[in-house]
Amino acid sequence: MVLTLFCNLLTHTGVTSVSNSVHPDLRPGRLSAEEYVLRFADASPRLTPGQALLEAERCLYCFDAPCASACPTHIDVPSFIRRIADGNLRGAAHSILEANPLGGICARVCPTENLCEQVCVRNTQSANPVAIGRLQRHAVDALLESAQPQIFKRAARTGRKIAVLGAGPAGLACAHTLARLGHDVVLLDAHAKAGGLNEYGLARYKTPGDFAQAEVQWLLDIGGIEVRTGWKLETAAQFESLRADHDALFLGIGLSSTAQLGVPGEQLQGVQDAVDFIAALRQTPDLSTLPVGRRVIVIGGGMTAVDAAVQSRLLGAKVVHMAYRRGPEQMSASRAEQEWAQTNGVVLHHWLAPVEILGQDGHVSAVRVAEQTLVDGRLQASGRELTWEADMVLKAIGQQFGSPVLAQAGLKLEGGRIATDACGQTSLKGVWAGGDCRAGGLDLTVEAVAHGKQSALAIHAQLSSH
Repeated sequence: MVLTLFCNLLTHTGVTSVSNSVHPDLRPGRLSAEEYVLRFADASPRLTPGQALLEAERCLYCFDAPCASACPTHIDVPSFIRRIADGNLRGAAHSILEANPLGGICARVCPTENLCEQVCVRNTQSANPVAIGRLQRHAVDALLESAQPQIFKRAARTGRKIAVLGAGPAGLACAHTLARLGHDVVLLDAHAKAGGLNEYGLARYKTPGDFAQAEVQWLLDIGGIEVRTGWKLETAAQFESLRADHDALFLGIGLSSTAQLGVPGEQLQGVQDAVDFIAALRQTPDLSTLPVGRRVIVIGGGMTAVDAAVQSRLLGAKVVHMAYRRGPEQMSASRAEQEWAQTNGVVLHHWLAPVEILGQDGHVSAVRVAEQTLVDGRLQASGRELTWEADMVLKAIGQQFGSPVLAQAGLKLEGGRIATDACGQTSLKGVWAGGDCRAGGLDLTVEAVAHGKQSALAIHAQLSSH
């Protein structure tokens, strides 16, 4: 059945009804094996050596470069690009990874258009910044694929042991930095694999070829890091045991629960969290076995919403709509991500909020949304509504800090996340935190890396002073 859609919503009032005869069309295998391979290929093809050289030569090698200041990990961008121009890819990678040990994944997923490339001085001359992210990937990939990818040596063992809880970007960066400094690290994570969101939360086309695990292995090759997967923090007693058994503790546990819509019908079959959908897609060896609806509605306006919407289309959904309750300027997904979604056939809608998920025989059949307007700075329904037929609804309205254990253990929270000082020190002695679980952050992979490294250096300084 054709999706009932009024594009000219603003000129219509009332509710558009959906026939009760709608039957769900949620199934796997919508494409041929060849189509799955093509659709989920690398979204950003690698630069050839010639392309990289030409792009590197566009850099002006600025003194006190704004691009380096805009990077949360403060990579010396002019330095690594100059080395690419000189043909020294190994030296370029060293410069990158010295500042950002997860420089490979960050080169793939960072919103460079909002960070380093946004402030590139080339913007003032040609409105075309140097492709810093792609050059960073070019150098790091060359190193990781070389015969000798390990460029760092571990310092002499200090005899100190630190527990790092959470093997995502923050935890990995912290563990690697501490290990380089000679400390022994125990890296604990609830999942079956290390990597956190890099492994479970990114669109498959952003990191094809199991890159996340290749980078994890490179990080672990420094030595001194013991990984324990399938470990969950469930009690305050566990937390206190970790503190007692280790010289320091770093928390990089991310955000463990997803926000709910709070509308009728949310528990119907065919309604799921976008993060779970993305994780399943990331871990499914054969994409033809993964069910997807013919008509998919994604609720949310962030990067997760875009990843879920685009991948629904790539899996074979015929119609994918993404609804966000505010305007395009308020979306946390970057402008480039919004354009990427539209390029892939996703229809973006603004100023719409879900009010009800309709069902038939226990399965979602439609979503009713209401137009929103700002009244004295607050969102308010205008009275205009419409209804979309749907076989699948993906919720992507944000994640929350869902663990009560840390509050029970005495950690101070701020806005539902862990309060820290500028170096990541929490309210508890010997405990640091970073990444998405830390209050006041940007929820970016590169910032999580910066937090992890920053806290590792603070931990090292404190342990060295005793």
